[in-house]
Amino acid sequence: MVDELRLKYDLATLLRISGLKKQTYYYIKKRGDFDYKNLHIINKIEEIFYENKGHYGSRRICDELHFRGYHVNHKKVERLMKKLNLRPDVYSSYKGSSDTVIENLLDRHFQADKPNEKWVTDVTEFHCYWGKLYLSILIDLYARDVVSFNISKHPDFDQIEDMLSKAFLLYPNVDGLIIHSDMGWQYNYYKYLNILKEHNIRQSMSKKGNCLDNAVAESFFSVLKREVFYGNEMRFKSYKELENAISEYIDYYNNKRIKHNLKGMTPSSYRAAYKNTIEK
Repeated sequence: MVDELRLKYDLATLLRISGLKKQTYYYIKKRGDFDYKNLHIINKIEEIFYENKGHYGSRRICDELHFRGYHVNHKKVERLMKKLNLRPDVYSSYKGSSDTVIENLLDRHFQADKPNEKWVTDVTEFHCYWGKLYLSILIDLYARDVVSFNISKHPDFDQIEDMLSKAFLLYPNVDGLIIHSDMGWQYNYYKYLNILKEHNIRQSMSKKGNCLDNAVAESFFSVLKREVFYGNEMRFKSYKELENAISEYIDYYNNKRIKHNLKGMTPSSYRAAYKNTIEK
């Protein structure tokens, strides 16, 4: 598709829109159809490599692929990494897909004048005897409602992408929105940066070691774990049981849990009140 559209548009624009890395494009183009069937594995290899700051070699990435349910031969992983030039010694100081320093636009100003002006995002994990569960959230600083979330067994970029997709289905016009995060690998990943650019979103990022810069998300996680999880760990017999409990709590938090700093309203009713005021 990119090849066909190159007759009309420049390659840099097509790669940005499609989410393909330049080296991946040329690699697949060079090999013809041979590795098209490996494209999904290629994306996962890149994701794991950058998630671990470029420290993982082919064997450790192969092990991680097996853990995530992708059964692939170590020699194939080694070959693909070599073709993609993913070498730990070259990328050992990796800090993201760009050397650009992301400004902290939020700067601990946790109030917003209207909905969809400032969102914060973060990921937390839950440990149970049967394994781990990961929750990724987007919170609007106007009403402190959870705009979107994803619950997953793995903290991969699919989780972040799904969460963002759900948010944009609800609120397709977010031009000028600020999304603030910590320095996690997900928020430096080139696909994340491309998604933000496509929606004209301004990225804001905490400095290293400053957890207070994302205090609203941390506070939500703290409340959620205190009211749902802590002391009840053994009650959740499976991933699905905990997933359901978290989903139900988020619905309760948005639609039934009254907050005094929202004039005694729930987050969803506070957001709706703003919309009613504007329409009048």
